[in-house]
Amino acid sequence: MKTYSLDEVQDDIIGKVGTPGRDKFEYELQMDLVGQAIKQTRLERHLTQEELGKLIGVQKAQISRLENNAGNVTLDTLMRVFAALKAQVKLHIELANINFAEQ
Repeated sequence: MKTYSLDEVQDDIIGKVGTPGRDKFEYELQMDLVGQAIKQTRLERHLTQEELGKLIGVQKAQISRLENNAGNVTLDTLMRVFAALKAQVKLHIELANINFAEQ
């Protein structure tokens, strides 16, 4: 029986690193993880979705959507959520061989 590495399986099913399909998959995965982290932190702070929404000026439904799909939200809203949850945010952007890092 032939065995395959995880990288080989990912390359075959999702696409090789740098391809549009792989980039989309990795982006969606990261946004899902951001949403899960927001939900977990909100619960640790003993906040309901409605309470968090009131803190940042949005409806409960928007918090629910954010926790389930963080890719469909503005950066401004994300930053307000992080501030309300007292999260430390580090931003790293790479554009055409130029790196920007903000803490």
